[in-house]
Amino acid sequence: MAEAVLLSARDGAIAEFRLNRPGTKNSLNEELVDSLGAALEAAARAPEVRVIVLTGGTDAFCSGVDLRSAAADLGQRERLEQRLTGFHRLIRAITSADKPVIAAIAGPAVGFGADLALACDLRVAATSAYFEEKFVAIGLMPDGGGTFHLSRFIGLGRALEHLMLGTRFDAATALSLGLVNRVVEPADLHQETRAICERLAAAPPLALGAIKRAVRASLDGSLDSALERERREQLALLATADVREGVSAFLERRTPVFQGR
Repeated sequence: MAEAVLLSARDGAIAEFRLNRPGTKNSLNEELVDSLGAALEAAARAPEVRVIVLTGGTDAFCSGVDLRSAAADLGQRERLEQRLTGFHRLIRAITSADKPVIAAIAGPAVGFGADLALACDLRVAATSAYFEEKFVAIGLMPDGGGTFHLSRFIGLGRALEHLMLGTRFDAATALSLGLVNRVVEPADLHQETRAICERLAAAPPLALGAIKRAVRASLDGSLDSALERERREQLALLATADVREGVSAFLERRTPVFQGR
């Protein structure tokens, strides 16, 4: 019996999804895209899940689209549109989830794999990790939000160079440019990711959701719209039990226990 292309695990409030096509460096075929999209959406809806981790294990994050499976669809507009809809489902599931999504990256994050990592809220990279938007090498452009996210992370000039020349960023360069939040040895990738997840899982989930929505929405708006959004979200948070618990815990010098209410 063939092993599942997506492995799922739950540990308390942390849900982890691991791409599992090691023979192709976790390239994305339709089965994996559909499975991951459904899993991400279900985790986003589950109140017991507070943090989502996306990883490819210790050897590769994701090498992009499985070109062998996709090549047969070239020239078939309807099939290509269906595939793009599936890919965009993944990006939207990550960015719209009202909870943090963490990418734990080892080895290649290439093509749509790079876009997938960039869509996440935080990225922890092993020293073996690298990012490469190789679309231009086969006559294409990024189709997973790469043109959106990359220009905001590293600026217009560097983004255009990276996308037009198909250059590669190793882990150290990615850290210096702000593409990743941490770089650790491969053996420490799981432990470092877990430590971040535990801190986020203990944080007030309603506040984290509000922060994520506000920060992402601010990418396309003005300062005035950001202030109005913060005003609206903050007033909603001020009416929650979590804020009352946070204030009480502060005054009583104890660790707060947030319930997401």
